[in-house]
Amino acid sequence: MSTSTNIDRTTEQRIRIRIPRHYHQEPVISQLVSQYQLTINIAAAILGANASGDGWFDLVLKGHHTNIQAALSYLDELDLEVWQGEESDGW
Repeated sequence: MSTSTNIDRTTEQRIRIRIPRHYHQEPVISQLVSQYQLTINIAAAILGANASGDGWFDLVLKGHHTNIQAALSYLDELDLEVWQGEESDGW
């Protein structure tokens, strides 16, 4: 029986993300699911009814460690503000 490495383990990462107004029509959170095979739990969100300002999301990302790291790199490439909480073995 082989030992699972840290790269292959399933884990969860809590993040808070600010999505600026100019990204409101982009599927940023949906991309985390479809492109990076993550399960997303929206723990909290603030988005104005008329969507005239920034959106703030408190997310729990669940999936393989490498997929979470790739998703965080994607968010960084978009130049979004991301605050990371502790990573834990969530499963």
